[in-house]
Amino acid sequence: MTTSPSTSALRVHAALFVVAAIYAANYSLAKEVMPRFAHPNGIVVLRVVTAAVVFGLLDKLVTKTPITGRADTIRSILCGISGIGLNQLLFFGGLNLTTPISASLIQTVSPIVVVLASVVLLGERVTLLRAAGIVVAGVGAALVILSRGPAGAAGEQVALGNLLILLNATFFGLYLVLAAPLMKKYHAFTVLARSFLVGAFIVVPFGWHEALAIDYAHLPGRIWADIVYMVVMLTIVAYLLNNWALKYASPALLGVYIYLQPILAVLIAVSLGRDHLTWERAGEGLLIFLGVWLVSQKPKPVAAPVPLEPVPD
Repeated sequence: MTTSPSTSALRVHAALFVVAAIYAANYSLAKEVMPRFAHPNGIVVLRVVTAAVVFGLLDKLVTKTPITGRADTIRSILCGISGIGLNQLLFFGGLNLTTPISASLIQTVSPIVVVLASVVLLGERVTLLRAAGIVVAGVGAALVILSRGPAGAAGEQVALGNLLILLNATFFGLYLVLAAPLMKKYHAFTVLARSFLVGAFIVVPFGWHEALAIDYAHLPGRIWADIVYMVVMLTIVAYLLNNWALKYASPALLGVYIYLQPILAVLIAVSLGRDHLTWERAGEGLLIFLGVWLVSQKPKPVAAPVPLEPVPD
């Protein structure tokens, strides 16, 4: 059975919307778990090790083409380091210290990292418009990071958490650039199995003791549901849908759905009473959105010079 182009486009949009909603809900649900019932690195170990086992089994059962060649092998290892290991440790460590809305706003700088990585790795041009966007979004992100909230130690922790989220967004943007060529060449299960295996070797030394220290026997049902959500939906389902969409979605379309995440995160966080939106943070978010939109504007292709025709004598 074949599908029409409109049906395929609808599936891509549906996948990206579901991913945005999964990530948006996690900002508030994770705050219910951390740090009272589990520490961040312990949650990361549960997520990454489970996903490594699941994707490893799916890779063995479904796919027949392993990652081969020195260049692709190095790229897949870098995906595991940037997109799984460092990305997950920084995200949950930062979210544990900051607020859901601040974290979701800072996450939107990922497209800027994608553009900068594309300039370095793929040779794309930086236009004046894109340079202005980088500056504007950088100012917005800096204002969010420096918004410490309460004075004293708590405020210092919020600022540190915001900085960790910025580093997380940086590594995730780098991961998108590194993973895109692999996703077009190999099955998603193959790439994810390799990436999560590498990520597991990174996160286990940091969080194994925290994962064992969780009092599983006395966790409330709601907290169990939150942990299962983070392991199954946030890790396995979201990564599958996101990486599948990388085969078909343009960078501009991915950018639109990255913008959607903080909007959904604000609605969820406010409705659950986990955070509150202020005019100050709304203004900082608008600066980031404006900067990312400017950066996402593709430079116009340079017209080829018109060859000169010989003038007859």
